[in-house]
Amino acid sequence: MHPFTTLTGTAIPFGAENVDTDVIIPARFLKTITRTGLGKSAFSVIRQDPDNIFDNDRNKGAPILVAGDNFGCGSSREHAPWALADMGIRVVIAPSFADIFSGNAFKNGMLLVALPQDQIDRLLTVAATDPITVDLENQVITTPFQDRFDFPIDPFRKHCLVNGLDEIGLTIAMDADIAAYESRTAATRPWLGATA
Repeated sequence: MHPFTTLTGTAIPFGAENVDTDVIIPARFLKTITRTGLGKSAFSVIRQDPDNIFDNDRNKGAPILVAGDNFGCGSSREHAPWALADMGIRVVIAPSFADIFSGNAFKNGMLLVALPQDQIDRLLTVAATDPITVDLENQVITTPFQDRFDFPIDPFRKHCLVNGLDEIGLTIAMDADIAAYESRTAATRPWLGATA
């Protein structure tokens, strides 16, 4: 995973509520076992409209998505954060997120920021014309207009995102502890390592 500290960029002012994972990436596109290539099919129903918000020149490749309440509801498909990431999105800001989507997004290095609706409304307005800055280290979102919105985040998730640690990275970081445990176990319970 790539470490996440601060990101300034275009934010897609989507704002739709109850966007489920089938809207994010419809089931008919789940014929892949890789994380790449799904972005072109993300939000495919919405993108059928040539004037859709995702494909206009300003928003293509935008790293931030401002959405509505209950984002990511529906099925548990991990392909949803894969598709968002393949579009270039690293942060989704919304009033709330579905629990399973939230876990999947975190495990794939995506930052989800929950803010009150009035702050979301302000960000939707700003995002239509100006960039937004997301500072994970200080847990704040700012705009060029002096808006400042603090956000909470689980300390463990913050640690993992700031340091670019997924589950494999967390395990590798414990390498010395694992080796010490294995040495102790080999000395105190040699029968566990017997191969005969």
